Amino acid sequence: MGSEVGADLLVVELFAFLHDSQRINENEDRMHGDRAAEYAESLNHRYFDLPDSGLDKLVHSIRFHSYGKIHQCPTIQTCWDADRLDLGRVGIKPSAKYLSPFGAKHIDAAYECSKLKRIND
Repeated sequence: MGSEVGADLLVVELFAFLHDSQRINENEDRMHGDRAAEYAESLNHRYFDLPDSGLDKLVHSIRFHSYGKIHQCPTIQTCWDADRLDLGRVGIKPSAKYLSPFGAKHIDAAYECSKLKRIND
């Protein structure tokens, strides 16, 4: 997805690993994005090397990924689309109003894949 919209793929990959890494409770943990954003900042220049602009995008995408917003930056929006397209893992079908137009095209396929992942667990 990210390569088709010109996203920074390293930021998207790091987001995938880190955005829920500090979640304490699957259902009620509103602050996990803030904790994960701080954690990501602490890892830069130790485990990966993002320039300031990349780190800013990573931290922003992690901190606000649960807020249901849309962003004009292709990198940040790709992170959020990827996370939202995986909502089937908790039984929720993603809504197009919380996705970019590109991400919205993939709702049905992503939902089916997420449901399969949940069934196989």
